[in-house]
Amino acid sequence: MNIFEEIKYNFRQKENGLIQIILINVIVFVILGIFSVLSRIGGFSSFFDAVYLQLALPADLASFATRPWSILTYFFTHSMTDIFHILFNMLFLYWFGKIIYEYIGNRRFINLYLMGGLIGGIIFLFIFNVIPYYAANNLSVSLVGASGAVFAVVVGAATLVPHYRFNLIFLGSVKITYIAAFFVFTSWLGSIGGNAGGSICHLGGALFGFLYIQQLRKGRDLGKPINVIASFINRIGKPKLKVSYKAKSNKTNTTSSSNTGEPTQDEIDKILDKISKGGYGSLTKIEKQKLFKASGNK
Repeated sequence: MNIFEEIKYNFRQKENGLIQIILINVIVFVILGIFSVLSRIGGFSSFFDAVYLQLALPADLASFATRPWSILTYFFTHSMTDIFHILFNMLFLYWFGKIIYEYIGNRRFINLYLMGGLIGGIIFLFIFNVIPYYAANNLSVSLVGASGAVFAVVVGAATLVPHYRFNLIFLGSVKITYIAAFFVFTSWLGSIGGNAGGSICHLGGALFGFLYIQQLRKGRDLGKPINVIASFINRIGKPKLKVSYKAKSNKTNTTSSSNTGEPTQDEIDKILDKISKGGYGSLTKIEKQKLFKASGNK
């Protein structure tokens, strides 16, 4: 299987949002990177700069009004001069996104990523047009990068499973909450630095990630707008079918936690015992989802 077939295969797979979002970011980066080099060699770099500008989110509201799509495109676009920008974003998205995916599923991972990017961009626009310290220079500031969306996923994962641990080189086993707190604090410090816009976007995404999981525990999915849009697009692309069926005779059904979705106390006790012996990593995807549902019912 060549690389193009592998990409097509991944996009055809259902419940594969994490890999698909990473691929979209990488594909955009590769296309822009090829175009960037060719434009410099061919002497039409100003044209490339104009295209790239259309994808970046401007801080100035008047400029944003001329390219409103940039509130979405900015977090699928990365720096062309710093490959570590996309590298670390995608690594963090993969590591922490797997946790979100395993515990609360593909759809909610996509909701968290997209809404985190949108909210991070909105807060960036708000801060750079309301607070004088930032508004004084907003004409020269624009934003690219998936960091706001990634921070939503990172903080969301830390809020979801605060005792989860990563094994880090030189540091050993570290709780996910400490990792998230470290990056949130460095972004807070960076909010008055050279990348103030990016740091503010990080903080906006982090705030949404925290609120998303907290509200999800209460039964409210803040990602519903994404679901509505996705359902609308799916309805447009699918033909209408008429389905007829015969009524089945009534039979007595026995319900259990496996089909109601609500775990029993005995199941939770077994899961907690498994965690104490082997850690969170020893749980299956279904066990993680049951533990999350139980925590939301407290």
